[in-house]
Amino acid sequence: MDRHITAPFDQTVSKSLQAGDYVYITGTIYTARDAAHKRMQEALDRGEQLPLDVKNNVIYYMGPSPAREGRPIGSAGPTTASRMDKYAPGLLDLGLIGMIGKGKRSQAVKDAIVRNGAVYFAAVGGAGALLSKAIVRSEVIAYDDLGTEAIRKLEVVDFPVIVVIDAQGHNLYETAVEQFRK
Repeated sequence: MDRHITAPFDQTVSKSLQAGDYVYITGTIYTARDAAHKRMQEALDRGEQLPLDVKNNVIYYMGPSPAREGRPIGSAGPTTASRMDKYAPGLLDLGLIGMIGKGKRSQAVKDAIVRNGAVYFAAVGGAGALLSKAIVRSEVIAYDDLGTEAIRKLEVVDFPVIVVIDAQGHNLYETAVEQFRK
């Protein structure tokens, strides 16, 4: 089913999404990759505030290429989500409502998704140039010294993703394999 949603969003929206839904996100999402997640965890360990309020927000696991003239961002394809698995449960427990990446997630992340009524979306790997067309504004908001791994605030219009793990724990990667076997 195709759905259009606005980010940020709350559990009313996340709990209405089902594994396999095609979703177009419009609104504000944030980027963060390995190095940024490590810094955020270090900040939390020191009792400091995060550079963004994760509550009801979506983090896209992406580090863009340099922007071409007249564009807000370069190629913007997803990175492998499992590299953030050691950090994701803690962020989900703080209210993070969605994550966008590619690939499978650990059981700890799946459990945290269900526990917090969140959702994991996949963006199509290898389609970074096309995905960047849905990004209308990009602004570095933290960890500028990390270059492409800095945290960015993105404004997106109809950013295309697929629900992989829904708030009930249904996992498209598992159900699709079963359907294929039949």
